[in-house]
Amino acid sequence: MRERLLAAERVKALEWREGVLHVRDQRLLPAREAWLALDSAAAVAEAIRDGAVRGAAAIGIAAAYGLVLGARARLAAGGDWQAALEADFQLLREAQPAAAGLGWALDCLRNRLRRLSPGADPLPALEAEAGAILASDREANLAIAQFGLELLRQHDEGIRAVLTHGNAGALAGGGFGSALGVIRAGWLGELVEQVYVGESRPGLQGARLTAWELHGDGVPTTVCVDAAAGHLMKSERIGWLIVGAERIAANGDVAATIGTYPLTVLAMHHGLRVMVAAPSSCIDMGLEHGEDIPLEDRAASEVLDPAVGVEVFNPAFDVTPADLIDVIVTERGVIERPDTAKLAELMCRKRLH
Repeated sequence: MRERLLAAERVKALEWREGVLHVRDQRLLPAREAWLALDSAAAVAEAIRDGAVRGAAAIGIAAAYGLVLGARARLAAGGDWQAALEADFQLLREAQPAAAGLGWALDCLRNRLRRLSPGADPLPALEAEAGAILASDREANLAIAQFGLELLRQHDEGIRAVLTHGNAGALAGGGFGSALGVIRAGWLGELVEQVYVGESRPGLQGARLTAWELHGDGVPTTVCVDAAAGHLMKSERIGWLIVGAERIAANGDVAATIGTYPLTVLAMHHGLRVMVAAPSSCIDMGLEHGEDIPLEDRAASEVLDPAVGVEVFNPAFDVTPADLIDVIVTERGVIERPDTAKLAELMCRKRLH
């Protein structure tokens, strides 16, 4: 399956070329494909904040390269570059507070700086660390896809349709995607024949990004109006709800694209299994439960014209309690019926890819 997935690799969210970070502008898809060339930490932070880069893993990778760009500028400016670089750490971290992958990636680069020998040039080391984060996410996606495929096989009851929400695909990271990696593997393994994609309002990540990715791969895909999800589950035979995650608390509560929580409630009522597919970098053992996860509020203008004068409640993410999740799939392995003890044991394992 690994070889078949590699052969099918088509979409990339970002590339590092000649000292510049190039990101596919996800705000314009699917109507237009365009790339942004980012050459500063501030430009990377803006791209994350404005949604040109989306997805926990992609945000983390972009932030890592953003710090490389920041370090290059601080070194060129002279003086105490390490003290000045702290502003870039803070700027990038605040661009998307809910994304655990962002903080994890920045911590990796900070630790790499601490290991440098006195007088050593930091730029090659930081660039290599950012490249390793990108490569690691790609390998994690492959491992997640294979673990997820095995789960689909184990629970195969002849139902070949799945539902997903948001975008946890190639556009959301450095590889094939977490949730979409599993779905792609299921399609190649003939265990998935139909994918229903929630619109994921108001950003429409599902209708714009996930549907675009799957359609390009030739996977039979139907976009479902968010408000029709319950009716869909009642009227169609769907086996799994498969989603990604922005952050996972120590007890297994999951922060994901807004609308995920009510879908899991509906899934329980209608007998769908719920799979969360995410790299272990999304797991934050420092957060006891989901109520501790910082959730971002998006601009009211995404929903209403400000001239209307009505207040808007527009969170980017919601939190699904662990008891609504059947299984969490990571590159380290699989947790069924997640809880604090199981996540702690998982995080002690070595990566299996």
